[in-house]
Amino acid sequence: MLRKMNQFDRRKRRVRRELAGNSSGRPRLSVHRSSKHIYAQVIDDVHGHTVAAASSLEKDLKGKLKTGADKAAAAAVGKLLAERATKAGVKVVVFDRGGFKYHGRIKALADGAREGGLSF
Repeated sequence: MLRKMNQFDRRKRRVRRELAGNSSGRPRLSVHRSSKHIYAQVIDDVHGHTVAAASSLEKDLKGKLKTGADKAAAAAVGKLLAERATKAGVKVVVFDRGGFKYHGRIKALADGAREGGLSF
């Protein structure tokens, strides 16, 4: 049976379809947001491996943050991810927000990654 797709799934498919056509071999910065934490990783789809990853669950961030579910945490994760990605030799990425709207924590993470040196 076919299941009815909700708005999140439709948005996710639309974003991924656009990224596949416009990525031209650049790594993908993928973001996941839960109610308590935020996760991000830079993925090289050509070789199929993760280049760099960061989340609000890491020990060095967890002690500094009030909570893992606010804009400050998202910005800190973005900066940390950008630092790790540039160390691995990645400067230009494609931003994959998944099915999440570009607003709030997702936008804060993107701004933090740009501040850290990534361009997209």
